[in-house]
Amino acid sequence: MKQYLDLCKKILSEGTKKEDRTGTGTISYFGYQMRFNLSEGFPLLTTKKVFLKGIIYELLWFIAGDTNIKYLVDHDVKIWNDWPYDNYKKSSEYQNETMEEFVEKIKNSNDFALKWGNCGPIYGKQWRNFDGVDQLSNLINDIKNNPTSRRLIISAWNPKEVSNMLLPPCHSFMQFYVNDGKLSCQLYQRSGDVFLGIPFNIASYSLFTMMIAQVCGLEPGYFVHTIGDAHIYLNHLDQINLQLTREPRQLPKMKINPNVKSIFDFKYEDFELIDYNPYKAIKGKVAV
Repeated sequence: MKQYLDLCKKILSEGTKKEDRTGTGTISYFGYQMRFNLSEGFPLLTTKKVFLKGIIYELLWFIAGDTNIKYLVDHDVKIWNDWPYDNYKKSSEYQNETMEEFVEKIKNSNDFALKWGNCGPIYGKQWRNFDGVDQLSNLINDIKNNPTSRRLIISAWNPKEVSNMLLPPCHSFMQFYVNDGKLSCQLYQRSGDVFLGIPFNIASYSLFTMMIAQVCGLEPGYFVHTIGDAHIYLNHLDQINLQLTREPRQLPKMKINPNVKSIFDFKYEDFELIDYNPYKAIKGKVAV
């Protein structure tokens, strides 16, 4: 995707070196926007292979209102393990378990998972129960019954609960827009890890838009991605530069089971990616 590579170039050419919460260090650029026409293909990065299984299961996890990694762990999705593990390591119960041993405990012990697998009131909690408000259900109802509204909004940023989250929401606010039978979404992301996180976020919110469009009887329009602090971690520079040597390939297509009529009824098996031909995956360490 040219839009993604342009973002990388912008940060490398005009960004500023900054210290950060993780101690890793970044090159940062403030205020950037990308647009993706969802009729032109599913915006899944082709300059490296992206873990689509993780994107789909994470999205279903959010939609369900779940905040415990056990659901993800049970489906071999590891993308949220670092934060609960880091939290566990700070406790008196930590017995020098490796990450792998921690994950096995989450998988095999409901009691351990209940205590140490929870990430706090993160995305799913806020989407489905923001101080008692089911924002997602309300959004679907409003799109169906008042599509011209300028209040088609979900916020994951709840100041009252941010301090209780292991990772406060990076993708924090979204607004939907209906025009000419098409549904578009703009995401405001306060902080974006350009190598690891942003490709996930582009695909996840594009898919979310497509799912909502289907259950509301609309066609997908645009996904607009607005990023506050867009940054490349200093230990990801080689990975970014490698991608910049790769020519983007044709976007794949996402096929969604047309029989699903409720946003809460989607299952992993309802999604099929067609004609995805990426370059090889590139590994990079997440900054916790």
